[in-house]
Amino acid sequence: MTFLPAAPRGRGFGTRHACVLLLAVALFLAWVETVFAHAVTLGDKGYIQEVTGVHLIAFVYLGAKHMVTGYDHLLFLFGVIFFLYGMKQIATYVSLFAIGHSTTMLLGVAFDFGISSYIIDAIIGFSVVYKALDNLGAFRLWFGFQPSTKAATLVFGFLHGFGLASRIIDYDISPDGLWPNLIAFNVGVEVGQLLALAAILVVMRHWRTTPSFARQAYAVNVLMMTAGFALMGLQMTGYFVAAEAAGASL
Repeated sequence: MTFLPAAPRGRGFGTRHACVLLLAVALFLAWVETVFAHAVTLGDKGYIQEVTGVHLIAFVYLGAKHMVTGYDHLLFLFGVIFFLYGMKQIATYVSLFAIGHSTTMLLGVAFDFGISSYIIDAIIGFSVVYKALDNLGAFRLWFGFQPSTKAATLVFGFLHGFGLASRIIDYDISPDGLWPNLIAFNVGVEVGQLLALAAILVVMRHWRTTPSFARQAYAVNVLMMTAGFALMGLQMTGYFVAAEAAGASL
């Protein structure tokens, strides 16, 4: 695993760096807009709640759409592959993440075990912060050792899966055709993940060839960490507001 050097001094970031940061900010703002909707439109949610029977293609589409528009998941995935150059390495880490979130998504729905969407999304925000700090080499600097990145990817995959399970439970899917539809949804999530990963790798491959990559990468990881903290703050605020509203209604 490669880590970033200390923040560079002196020379300015330049136009290309500014463009990278502006793109990241634009993605962040788009992500904030969908945070409290949990990356699903009202039409899709209504369809999930009303449909009965087996609808494999529809649920593959919904799963892929959920992942492609799930900016919190994509931010973590972006952080995971940030310094991975070999396809074997990338496949290993992405597989660990997929195994993690697929396992807890299926088990969570099977045992009707969900976690407050606010809490789980705050934890997902923390996973983004963790990976950005990992990329910055903070743990080795602060604690003198490097935690296993593979273990962290698997553990955070489990936690991301609980987020998916919580959403599915909230949708109250009909038991008629539940498991075929659920498996189709999971397949769609993996398809969406692969599509997003392919797009990220195309951009990263070009970006890494530029001489200013290290300088720009430092700032982008700091921005990614800021986005993770923002997600944590938004979700915890939502949790306490919802709890206060529920208490007031009693």
